[in-house]
Amino acid sequence: MPTPRSSAAAASTPRGETGRTYLGWRHKVVLPPPGPAPRRPAPADAETLSEEWIAGQLDSEKQTNRPLYFALGGLGLFALLCPLLWTLRILPGSLALGGVFACMAIAAPVVFALVQSRQVVATRLERAKERLEQERAERERALHDQQREHARRYTEWRAAARAYEAQPRWYGMTVPPGTSAVIVVGGTDAGWSALLTTIGVSRLREGGDLTVVDLTGHAVARELVRLARRCAVQPRQWVLPADLPRMTLGTNLDAGQRARILSAVAAASGQLEEVDADETLLLRLLEVLGADVGIARLIGGLRALVTPEEDAAEDDPALALLTQRERARVRERCADDPGVRERAWALENRLSPFEAVGTRADDGAYAQVKIISTDRASGATAARVYGTYAVAALSELLEARAPEPVSVGGRTPRVRPDRTRSVVVCGAETLPAEEVDQVLAAAAEGGVEVVLMFRTAVPAALERFSDPGCLPVVMAQHSGAAEVADAVAAVPRPAEGDPQRLEVHRLTEVIGAAVGGAVAEPDGAEAGEGADEDLLFPSPHTESGAVIRNAAAAIAPLDLVRHVRSATAWGRATVQAAELDTPVSADAEAGPSVRGTGLDAEALRELPSTAALVLAPDGPVVTDTNPGILALSTATLATVEDSRNTGTGGDAGHSGASGPDAEGPGRRGSPEPGSEAGRPRITAPDGRPLTDAPGGSGKADGSAAPKPVGAADRVDPERVPPNLGPPPQRLDWRV
Repeated sequence: MPTPRSSAAAASTPRGETGRTYLGWRHKVVLPPPGPAPRRPAPADAETLSEEWIAGQLDSEKQTNRPLYFALGGLGLFALLCPLLWTLRILPGSLALGGVFACMAIAAPVVFALVQSRQVVATRLERAKERLEQERAERERALHDQQREHARRYTEWRAAARAYEAQPRWYGMTVPPGTSAVIVVGGTDAGWSALLTTIGVSRLREGGDLTVVDLTGHAVARELVRLARRCAVQPRQWVLPADLPRMTLGTNLDAGQRARILSAVAAASGQLEEVDADETLLLRLLEVLGADVGIARLIGGLRALVTPEEDAAEDDPALALLTQRERARVRERCADDPGVRERAWALENRLSPFEAVGTRADDGAYAQVKIISTDRASGATAARVYGTYAVAALSELLEARAPEPVSVGGRTPRVRPDRTRSVVVCGAETLPAEEVDQVLAAAAEGGVEVVLMFRTAVPAALERFSDPGCLPVVMAQHSGAAEVADAVAAVPRPAEGDPQRLEVHRLTEVIGAAVGGAVAEPDGAEAGEGADEDLLFPSPHTESGAVIRNAAAAIAPLDLVRHVRSATAWGRATVQAAELDTPVSADAEAGPSVRGTGLDAEALRELPSTAALVLAPDGPVVTDTNPGILALSTATLATVEDSRNTGTGGDAGHSGASGPDAEGPGRRGSPEPGSEAGRPRITAPDGRPLTDAPGGSGKADGSAAPKPVGAADRVDPERVPPNLGPPPQRLDWRV
């Protein structure tokens, strides 16, 4: 097997690169909705001097000056009456002339007051017009400022709306770093098929190694096989017990490892207290017959211990595989053990189904995807025995740090030394608890990721919920939901922060119900599609013409999306129901797009078939294991932690932003135009900056700059940075 990757190398792997194991996708809207578009400011109604107001002012002035007009009229009549009375010889001329002058003297100030009053009214009207002109000019300036502010806010709102509409809504849910095992409790055949295919997507994307041990007998790896073949990878499959002669698993180990494997297989049928004695007896037989002896000859050695020494038993086919000298050496080496005859008889009965292991093995070439499954007709006991053999042999292989590759026909198989490896065991509840502990310990030491799927809540699974090296995952529960809920409640959670609201998307419920029956059908084609021609007439090429090989290099994400969409039932059904993945939170006709769930037993029973409750270190997260989510345009291989906040708040379309998140008139989190962060950075082809902030290196080789970067040396933001190297690789919009 390849050399396991060290934890340091795994920690230095950049995000988005190889080494990630995806468990599904979580629905989350990182950028909040920007709200409605800001309304364009409308100009206020123009204010003018109305005719009614002017008429009112003039009428008021007339009402005020009416007595003066009456007085002025009276003085005029009296001044006219005086000359008339003088002509009639009533008044003397001196009095008449004095009366006229007296009337003129009195009328002069009255006339002056009337003229002054008229000027005051005219001045008042002129000032009113000037005030209205100033107010109009001020309103126009304010309107222009509001329009400029509206243009800026609308630009921000449009950018926020585009970012909100273009952002992914399905983010990848990966196994956290430092986790060596994933413990899955509960689930249906459809949910396990989805989860297994999603894990296969992780390994096929990077060209990693995947081994699946399926003990359910329900062919949950069928969609994974179809996806692998579409990716030009031919999975190697063994169905036990029919394919035991073709399987070499556990036959090329040393004597101690083989003795432990076979004793574990014998103990899987019962009598666990005799496992050490059985291992000692098998180890002695292997010392006599050879570490690479076949199980058939090993059974012959057990038969030699049962058969008396004087009985030649020439008609016994098992004893016929051993020579007389080998029989004698076996009896001499193992006869001193008390009760050896009974133990040898019991071991022979329990190991007899494995006597044909490796007798008709193929060339043993490396296979990237390996699937070991049990036949449904064999029963639960046979699944336990065959599963124990496969898992025990894998545990021994995982413990081996760097075994030499097996040379077949003078040719060494090509195996990448940095290949990421994963082992998935479906139906781990049938295994003995000792084998579960053994495979978990081997995975932690060998740097291999192990995924154990338990149909029921057995103690071997629940006690691992508190292990920091294991990631608990809970799927739909049918029995023992109360025990699982108690185990979930006992998992430590972060003390800081608000607990996340657990939500199940409508797409998860629809796809799980629509595809669940098709992928769970035993060894048959999907409903309405007819027989699978690939099973009857296997072709060495895919429909695109690619040659199907035992292993393939890393697959581009866009090609992987295309393969998931076309090859799996999950991808086809998800694409057909893509309209359910709407950005709105509620629809008047279809109802809300998400519903809340909890951590109690009733909520765990109501989980959809593809929903998984991942008890991550930062809190529980509801994840959709459906691999067809990757075919949606709103899905990404990046995680929520990888996403970058654009800095646009939810109030981009509203005015008067206030509160602790308001940071000035610009977009929240955006650099100022004249700041250092606002100008582009020019980097060399190796990634080192050429122009950086003052105090940093100013050369590509990291040496000190001859002078600090001043305002005159800064790059113009309007200019395009020069091309300093070859064009970068094409970006993948899903990463």
